[in-house]
Amino acid sequence: MINSTEMLSGKILIVDDQQFNILLLEQMLSNAGYSSISSTTYPTEVCVLHSTNHYDLILLDLQMPGMDGFEVMEKLKEIEPEDYQPVLVITAQPNHKLHALQAGAKDFISKPFELSEVLARVHNLLEVRLLHKKLKEYNGQLEQKVQDRTSELQESNMETLYTLTRAVEYKDEDIGTHIQRISECTRELGRLLHQEEVFINMLFVASPLHDVGKIGIPDHILLKPGALTSEEWQIMKGHTTIGANILGNRNSPFLKMGAEIALNHHERWDGGGYPNGLKENDIPLSARIMNICDIYDALRSKRPYKPALSHLEVLDIISNGDERTRPEHFDPVILHEFKENHLTFQEIYDEYGVAV
Repeated sequence: MINSTEMLSGKILIVDDQQFNILLLEQMLSNAGYSSISSTTYPTEVCVLHSTNHYDLILLDLQMPGMDGFEVMEKLKEIEPEDYQPVLVITAQPNHKLHALQAGAKDFISKPFELSEVLARVHNLLEVRLLHKKLKEYNGQLEQKVQDRTSELQESNMETLYTLTRAVEYKDEDIGTHIQRISECTRELGRLLHQEEVFINMLFVASPLHDVGKIGIPDHILLKPGALTSEEWQIMKGHTTIGANILGNRNSPFLKMGAEIALNHHERWDGGGYPNGLKENDIPLSARIMNICDIYDALRSKRPYKPALSHLEVLDIISNGDERTRPEHFDPVILHEFKENHLTFQEIYDEYGVAV
C-alpha cells in the first residue's frame, strides 16, 4: 500500500498555457499537502522535463498553442513506450474526453475546476501510479534474485561437472589442466565458427566430459604403457558409449551436449572413426570441434607410451598427416580455422600446460 507521506511526496507537473490555471491548481494541491509540484506553460518542454524528473503525475491541458496535449501524449509514449503513462488531462470540451482516454490519458479534470474533483482524481491516479512503480521495482528485484539464483545453480552444476571430469582424469598424469585446455580450445573454435553464445557456453562446460566413459575401462587397459592388443583396443573404444550412457537421458542441456560429445568425438569426417562410423555432417558439430581439439591436446601431452610433441610438430601432423592422423579426418571448415589461428591454440596450451 501507499502511505500518506509517499502520496504527498509524489512528483506532479502541471502543463497549461494559462498561468492563472497553473496558479489555481498549485494552490489547491499545496493546500492539500502535496509538496513536490512543478509547472510549465510550454508544452514543448514536457518531454525533456519528464525525462529528467520522471514525474508521478502530469496534469496536461489539451488546448495549447504550438503543440496541443494530444501531441504531448504521443511524445511521452516515445519516452516510456511500455510504461504506465501518468497523464491526467485538463479540458473544457466534453467531446475531447473520450479522445484523450483513447490517446493514453488515464483520467480527466473538467474546467472550470472543482476542488473536490481535482483532489479526488489526483489522489486516485497518483496512488495507481505509485503502486505501479512499486510493482515494477519489486519485479526488478525479483528478476535480479532469479538471475542470482540461476547463476548460483549454474556455478554449482559446473562444479559438479568438473568434479565428475576430475574423477576420470585422476587416473591420468595430466590432471586438471587438460580440462581447462579442452574447454578453452573448444570455446575458441566455437567463436571462430561464429556460433551462438549459448552453444559456445555449453561447449565450454560440456567438452571436458568427453572421456567420462573411461571411468568404466579397466585400469590395466587404460593405464597400459605399451600398445594395446586388438581385444584391448575394442574395450578401450567402448569408453564412447559408456560415456554417452552415463550422461544421456538427462534434462540438463550441458549433460545432453556432454553425452553427444562423449559418443561422437572419435568419429571422423571421412567416416573412418568410431563407434558408429559416422561421416561429415552426420557427426554433431560439438563432436567435430572436440575431435580436433582432443587430437591436438593428446599429441602435445606426454603419455606413458609417447613423448610430448611441440606445437609446430603437431600442426604439421594435423595439416599433412602421419601414420595415424590425416587431415581428411577433420571437418575441412574447422581444420581451416584451426590452421589459420593455430597460434591461439599454442597460447592456450602454453598457459594451461607445459610448453614444449
